[in-house]
Amino acid sequence: MLRAVGGCDYQSGAKRSWRFGAAAAHDKTMTTVHNDVFPRAHAVQAAAALAASMGIGRFVYTPILPLMHTQAGLSASLGATLATANYVGYLIGALAGILIPGVVRSAAVMRMSLVVLIATLALMPTTHDGSIWFALRLVAGIASALVFMIAVSALHAHLRGQSQFLAGWGFGGVGLGIALSGVLVFVVRFVGTWSTAWLASAALAVVCAAVAWGLTTEPRPIITPDAPGTPSPQRWFTALFISYFLEGIGYIIAGTFLVAAIDLAAPEWVGSGAWIVVGLAAFPSCALWAWLSLRWSRPTLLLAALLIQAVGIALPALIGGVGPALISAFLFGVTFLGIGSIVLAIGAHLQFPRAVALLTAGYSVGQILGPLVVTPLLRDGYRDALLLGAAIVLAAACAAAALRFRFPHDVDAAPRKVTPNEEAVFDVR
Repeated sequence: MLRAVGGCDYQSGAKRSWRFGAAAAHDKTMTTVHNDVFPRAHAVQAAAALAASMGIGRFVYTPILPLMHTQAGLSASLGATLATANYVGYLIGALAGILIPGVVRSAAVMRMSLVVLIATLALMPTTHDGSIWFALRLVAGIASALVFMIAVSALHAHLRGQSQFLAGWGFGGVGLGIALSGVLVFVVRFVGTWSTAWLASAALAVVCAAVAWGLTTEPRPIITPDAPGTPSPQRWFTALFISYFLEGIGYIIAGTFLVAAIDLAAPEWVGSGAWIVVGLAAFPSCALWAWLSLRWSRPTLLLAALLIQAVGIALPALIGGVGPALISAFLFGVTFLGIGSIVLAIGAHLQFPRAVALLTAGYSVGQILGPLVVTPLLRDGYRDALLLGAAIVLAAACAAAALRFRFPHDVDAAPRKVTPNEEAVFDVR
């Protein structure tokens, strides 16, 4: 035994080697556990936050809408107005994230927003006043946007360096929330009323919020390409912006009225069942499109996804029955999250300044316009509204097709640091 200066013992030979080897093995084991378990835990927490904020807080209105028509006396025009209120709120929340970048890294803001969101769900059945409903859906939209942005920021921070498929499953929380809330409303149709549906949705959001409560955020440097001397991306970005703006209009028409439209042309249970299919298809869709992007270019995938979505939106308007309704729901679910992820990936690839913020703002404005555009068509049902929505998505596909001409697939880039504002508003809906 040798004693070092300061009284520290130094052990020699096999015993010391064994201790060092054991310590190294322990460190390696702990690193493996951290690299494997913790990222998955963060993905689960983020998925729960997205399920509460988007799948339930934002989209549960879609399957509840037919119940409110028949039981609460909600008119089609007021239903569209309430949908618009939620989208305006979402835009306000998104702008708050742009103007106050620190918001998207605040776990406290996320938790407060979850509480507010749950309260708006629980308060919906306490009144029949359209103006109060409008205010509640507006506030719900703001809270949904804040939770969404914070959860996405946390997901990116904790999963950097991990498989893109793990992040895809995290984003799939939106689809999971849609599926769970769809099942809930489906059951409520047989045992309760529209009021029960809102209260049960609030309870489901509480469960998701409890899982997401421990989600933490952390500041991180964001590295994206910056390639001086490459061709200007403006013409491609303009086509991308137009396509995503039109997608915002067309997709939200289906996202708001698909269940109500199916209810008019199929047995009563089919509408809620179709919304469950939307959620189940959306849950793995981001991971699916991430895998497809390894084989085909993103502009090609965007064009394909938009064409598929247009078919899905038009199908229940052209052909009645259970089969077409469920096929429509599947096609819509498997594309609407994937389109957002593809568009934002293209925007980042083009290196256009503040691409994510601009694309998200255009998409949000499109969502506000969608219900307003089709309101005059709702007097005789939802058929014409869905056909118009499909036509608008086809127009978005035409704009996306322009991306495929001489698109700069290979961009040699040096890294640059992105400002917090550019990070703040990553959106997939």
